[in-house]
Amino acid sequence: MNYEPVIGMEVHVELNTKSKMFCRCSADYFGKEPNTHVCPVCLGLPGALPVPNKKALEYCMMIGLALGCKISEKSLFERKNYFYPDLPKGYQISQYRWPLCVDGWIEIAGRKIRINRAHQEEDTGKLNHRGNETMIDFNRSGVPLVEIVTEPDFRGVEEVRDYAKKLQQLFRYLGVSNADMEKGDMRLEANVSVRPELVEGLPNYRVELKNINSFRFMVAAIEYEIKRQISELEAGKKLTQETRGWNEQKKETYLQRSKEEAHDYRYFPEPDIPEISLQSSAIRLQQQMPELPWDKLARFQKQYGLTKQQAEILTESRELADFYEETVRDGADIKQAANYIINRKINIEEVLPAQVVISIKGTSMGIISDEESLKKLAKEAIAENPKAVEDFQKGKESVLQALIGTVMRKSSGKADASKVAEILLKYLRNV
Repeated sequence: MNYEPVIGMEVHVELNTKSKMFCRCSADYFGKEPNTHVCPVCLGLPGALPVPNKKALEYCMMIGLALGCKISEKSLFERKNYFYPDLPKGYQISQYRWPLCVDGWIEIAGRKIRINRAHQEEDTGKLNHRGNETMIDFNRSGVPLVEIVTEPDFRGVEEVRDYAKKLQQLFRYLGVSNADMEKGDMRLEANVSVRPELVEGLPNYRVELKNINSFRFMVAAIEYEIKRQISELEAGKKLTQETRGWNEQKKETYLQRSKEEAHDYRYFPEPDIPEISLQSSAIRLQQQMPELPWDKLARFQKQYGLTKQQAEILTESRELADFYEETVRDGADIKQAANYIINRKINIEEVLPAQVVISIKGTSMGIISDEESLKKLAKEAIAENPKAVEDFQKGKESVLQALIGTVMRKSSGKADASKVAEILLKYLRNV
């Protein structure tokens, strides 16, 4: 019997707010001294009252709007009750029955993947295991999170990987998160089950793979889990709800605990936070939304006549896409600008679009103005003229002209003389 995977995804993303979700502590916790970004609210001390972060709510709505979600007329925070050492209150403030954003979708490989919800919640503390001891750092406790939950619409790991990468790109385009997986800004969880091919309906179990922090680990974990489940079913065993982790050293998943259902968390409305209605804010945010990455990708192909591959590279980040368009506006040829930026891997933090325009036009006229090429020629000229370097150090700056002449001879007169002078001076003054 052949089986097919049935996969749903839950993605948690930390938001780029200055303060935490329900207090005024700094949310910039990464790399800071443990337990220095805390207060009675994020430590769950008696009598401390939470106040929702408006900017975090707006970021959640921006994500929802980008994913085609409806913004709920009524949204409510609830307490998700469970015991774990990194949860100081004994519950997490989250959303369950009244999430902020519902019923969206995103296109992956020509198919619509349904988004069940995008809801707001707070992050937990972090456990650090040292030998037989476990230390708890509450700096992360209360940092604003958005959780995006899909329906079980994925049928392969390639779709899951493309979805996760597309979300990461979206978060960065919107400016709501750095989505740096190494720092824990973005965490992936997959709900995996299998069913016989051509059989409709969902399996009566699902296995949750928790807290995966890289695309590569996610693909490996899901692939392993699919094979494990098929092997169990073929052996006549019954699969049950459970939560599993990924062991990168052993390249296998391992049992963590039996998976909880919603009723196990005993959700009930957070009594300290009133009902939220953000319809008017949603209308304003919709009007202020930036161009989304997939819309920009389509426009670059249509407006500039770029290939899909060129457009994908140039729209990978919002900053690179803006740099390309500014280069074109400054007078560069559309195709030459694309090829120049892609092939030379321009560092847009160090180069201005106008400089790229000059380099492109110079290259088309046979003038060498590319900095890397000129640096190579300048180094050769200096190596061949140690006496000139020595004279320059003694204050005889006129030798600069001799070195420029050497570079011009090496380049058959095509080097940009003004740039050559700048580069030579920089090297000579640092010898």
